Amino acid sequence: MSHQNTIAALPVPPGLGPDKQLVLRVMPMPADANGNGDIFGGWIMGQVDIAGAVLPARVARGRIATVAVNEFVFKQPVSVGDLVSFYASVERVGKTSITVHVEVWADRKPDAPEQVKVTEARLTYVAIDLQGRPRQLSTALALP
Repeated sequence: MSHQNTIAALPVPPGLGPDKQLVLRVMPMPADANGNGDIFGGWIMGQVDIAGAVLPARVARGRIATVAVNEFVFKQPVSVGDLVSFYASVERVGKTSITVHVEVWADRKPDAPEQVKVTEARLTYVAIDLQGRPRQLSTALALP
């Protein structure tokens, strides 16, 4: 007799643009929480930087570095046990830089699932050479 386990796929958050790609999914642990029991904002910022770098790294086809956090808005707290998903899209490709928009959604309450947008950010990354200097991006780059 075979047992087939089926796990329901997580639904796409409501209102998520069709240009957004899932780039990271993580569940924060108790060590990531502050004294109030909410996840540290700095932990979320670090995860956003990691998630935000995924698409620019593909576009640049090489090393990149974060050069600016243009906008960062905490909309709702994140709690231990939330499943946190990071969705990104490329907004602009310049001569050496790539700007991305990241939306962060928390899947809460497994017994009564709820998706909440918790953070939104805009970051700029620059393509760099082996010496860490800005380098030109190829003009023939296709967006992921």
